[in-house]
Amino acid sequence: MKKVYVLQNQNKLLLAKSREWVDARDLRSLFQTEHKDEAINQKVEVNAKDYTQRIHLLEVSLNEKGLPIIPDEHKPEPLPDEPKAQASLLENTADAASDDSVADGIGVDDIEADERSEDMVEELDEEVVED
Repeated sequence: MKKVYVLQNQNKLLLAKSREWVDARDLRSLFQTEHKDEAINQKVEVNAKDYTQRIHLLEVSLNEKGLPIIPDEHKPEPLPDEPKAQASLLENTADAASDDSVADGIGVDDIEADERSEDMVEELDEEVVED
C-alpha cells in the first residue's frame, strides 16, 4: 500500500488543504503528501504562523480510493457543526451585551474618550470665536 504523510497537532486535529485544523470527517480535504520533506516544510510554515501548535507527522496508508486511513488512536474528537458553533457564539454575544460594564456595545473607556474629544472640540471652537 502507498504511504502518505499528514500533519496532526497536539489536539489530534489534522491539517486541511486550506491550512485549517479539522477532524477526520472529510478525508478528501486533508493535506497529504508522499514526500516527507514536503510534510516537514508544511509543518514549519504552519508552525511559523502559530507557534503554540505542537505539530507532528503521521505516516498513514491510503485506501482503495486514495484517501488516508487514520488509525483510531490518532482520530480526533469530532468538531462541533457550524450552526451549533454559531449558536454558542450568539449566546456569548448576548451575555456580553447584558454585562453592566458594556453599554450598547461601547465600553466605559470609549465613552470617556468621546467626552474628552467633545471637550477638545469645544475648546477649539471657543478659540476660533475669540480670534
